[in-house]
Amino acid sequence: MSKRTIAVIIPAHNEERLLGTTLEAVKNQSRPPDEIIVVDNASTDNTAEIAREAGATVVHCARPGVAYARQAGLIAASSDWIVSTDADSLPIPEWLETLEEHMEGNVALYGPMRFFDVTPFDQSLSEYFYRGFLNFSDFFGRPNLAGANMAFSRLAAIQVGGYPAVKMREDVLLGWKLRKLGHVQYVPDALVNTSGRRMQQGKLLFLVKQLAWIRGREPRKFR
Repeated sequence: MSKRTIAVIIPAHNEERLLGTTLEAVKNQSRPPDEIIVVDNASTDNTAEIAREAGATVVHCARPGVAYARQAGLIAASSDWIVSTDADSLPIPEWLETLEEHMEGNVALYGPMRFFDVTPFDQSLSEYFYRGFLNFSDFFGRPNLAGANMAFSRLAAIQVGGYPAVKMREDVLLGWKLRKLGHVQYVPDALVNTSGRRMQQGKLLFLVKQLAWIRGREPRKFR
């Protein structure tokens, strides 16, 4: 059987500060990606230049919104599988290798995350609770795929229409569409470290926002 190809897609809006480190983590995978695509989502900084200098393919998406950026990356890719992460995330070196080991027989995969730029206590806490949440969601048949750590068959995603044009939860909703085509698997060893910068607003407000997004709502104060 011929070797499957993998594209890593990273949406980025004004991410010049963190993008370079993310691209280094992606390029230094034990299983190198066949494509690295950075979607420049209406950036006004040096996001595109940093991506090009790192050897990534840059796709421009002028319409603001992460759902549109992810969809533009999906359309631009040619690989068999799409693996998605964010511009403020650092996958472990074995990330792609671990995901590839589980691609056979599945249409989509997803893994855990933890914050990396917080205190050691908050880092451990974030991983513990997020893994628990993913196991809980998986147990009840509602897999929670997050754009910072998910993978899926490109053809399957195209078949279901790709990412829905919504303001939030486009990643979760795509996962729910894909599970109608085949099996979606949680891969606990495919860890991605991601920035805890969203917690700068305070832990309570961060938790309220995340719970609202999971329910498909956005609190009034966050609009």
